[in-house]
Amino acid sequence: MARNRIKTLREFNDADLEEKLEDLKVDLAKLRSEGSKGTLKKDAGVIRWKRRDIARVLTIMNEREAGKK
Repeated sequence: MARNRIKTLREFNDADLEEKLEDLKVDLAKLRSEGSKGTLKKDAGVIRWKRRDIARVLTIMNEREAGKK
């Protein structure tokens, strides 16, 4: 699981960003379900990074939307 850098995310087009956002949300849901079941051991810190990656993608998408107006 490689962390997403803002520089590399900015190179994606809108369709790729939306796909990346969906993938991150699915991964986060899986991690949260594992955490609620108690099977999440070493990867407990990954939840924080997934949330931050989602925020990065949403920020880029919002910046692009504001730039179009």
